Amino acid sequence: MKLSKKVVLLGHFGVGKTSLFRRFIDNEFSEEYKVTLGVQIKKKTVQLPDGRELSMIIWDTEGHSNSIEDTRKSYLLGSHAFIYVFDVTRPETYRTLNQDLEYLKENYTKVPAKILGNKLDLVNEKEISNHLTSQNIYFDCLASAKTNKNVQDFFSDLAKEITK
Repeated sequence: MKLSKKVVLLGHFGVGKTSLFRRFIDNEFSEEYKVTLGVQIKKKTVQLPDGRELSMIIWDTEGHSNSIEDTRKSYLLGSHAFIYVFDVTRPETYRTLNQDLEYLKENYTKVPAKILGNKLDLVNEKEISNHLTSQNIYFDCLASAKTNKNVQDFFSDLAKEITK
């Protein structure tokens, strides 16, 4: 039996949600920046360690500039997981992280939210990790859509978590 789970990418504009989306689904990366309008949806089948297959339906949403509350509620309904993406090189993309996560926890109590810092290829991993920690910025993973660092592992771990 094939399982199916909806996963929504959230975050400010320009953080690399579409790049992560394309890297995970199609194993592609482009330097061209194209703004996502509305939502783009694709699916990828993932083999779970126990032999089951999971169809991950990934929703790549348009970015917001202020708060996650700007995201259309219809995009969030029926989600099995949220991935909040921020750009490790742009502090303004993670300044509202804690408030945005609080909003998700209050309004979608049973949906796990994972935090992914993108564009790791542009910084020193240890330095940015220490900086984020000192700023009380919690994250699950630091990755690079460009180099594919940690992208596949992150999505594989998420697949296992949402099928427990």
